[in-house]
Amino acid sequence: MICVLSGGTGGAKFVDGLRQVMPAEEITIVVNTGDDLLWWGLYVSPDIDSITYVLSGMLSRERGWGVKGDTFLCLQAMGQLGEPTWFHAGDRDLAVHLLRSRLLAEGKTLLEATSVICGKLGVKARILPMSNSRVETRIDTPVGELSFEEYFVQRWYQDPVKSVRFAGVSDAEPAPGVIDAISSADAVVIAPSNPVTSIGPILAVPGIREALVSARGKIASVSPIVGNSPVAGPAGILMAAQGLPCSIAGVVQAYEDFLDVLICDTRDARAADALRKAGLRVQCTQTIMRSADDKAALAREVLSFVVGDLIKEEPSANTAFRRVSQP
Repeated sequence: MICVLSGGTGGAKFVDGLRQVMPAEEITIVVNTGDDLLWWGLYVSPDIDSITYVLSGMLSRERGWGVKGDTFLCLQAMGQLGEPTWFHAGDRDLAVHLLRSRLLAEGKTLLEATSVICGKLGVKARILPMSNSRVETRIDTPVGELSFEEYFVQRWYQDPVKSVRFAGVSDAEPAPGVIDAISSADAVVIAPSNPVTSIGPILAVPGIREALVSARGKIASVSPIVGNSPVAGPAGILMAAQGLPCSIAGVVQAYEDFLDVLICDTRDARAADALRKAGLRVQCTQTIMRSADDKAALAREVLSFVVGDLIKEEPSANTAFRRVSQP
């Protein structure tokens, strides 16, 4: 079984590739819920929705979010009624939010609601929210503190970032199954997601980081940074706000206490050599995912780096890099 920590469009793309090269039943995805929001009174979980839509074949590949072929009649009608329309929820997308909100109102947990929706949409992989508790990523900016969706979608991440925090995380617990998925996996892969606001909330849930440190399988991260720029989105800005350089070295610093293998783009070969000298295993490959073939090729490469290693190497190699401090 492979466990993936995922958030954002990079995570959805990687999972799209993974499902092409291995049975969906052998994939567990632990998903960021720090982006979750109430929209028109409905509970929306953008990262869970993107993973669900990818695995059900519903995701809009043109937009990278939402449902393919969706219409936006409700959005238009709500705008005519004077309601906010900056979060572009489509009509078929809203159906999922309606069902989730009803299930939660009936007393179901977020995990239980996710399981019901996945069952109805034919998803065979296991999707686990990082927690059933409400955790909200908050971005401190000169205009005030914003939710992640306000910062990212409404304001197009144009505001300078002072800091990032995860409201409610200290009281949160991992959703049932999360710790076991990490602990028992043949390998754990951190998708090429924003280290601060896509993976950061997952790692901040008490117990999850500790589970990664003691996991029996190899832990690999696919870098979302190529050169000194993120592949997409505000990862560089957010990493800088958290004191991390926007580079593959910054990705390593975010995960250094549990990381076994970093997978970066071939364009970072020189920077990879510097990390190898510090004791980290680094593999270079093509990481940009523009097509379905690109996604499958990257997923296949990642599996060869981590699952193959479990067969070929002595068990002690799994902890070779851990506890090696980074410059």
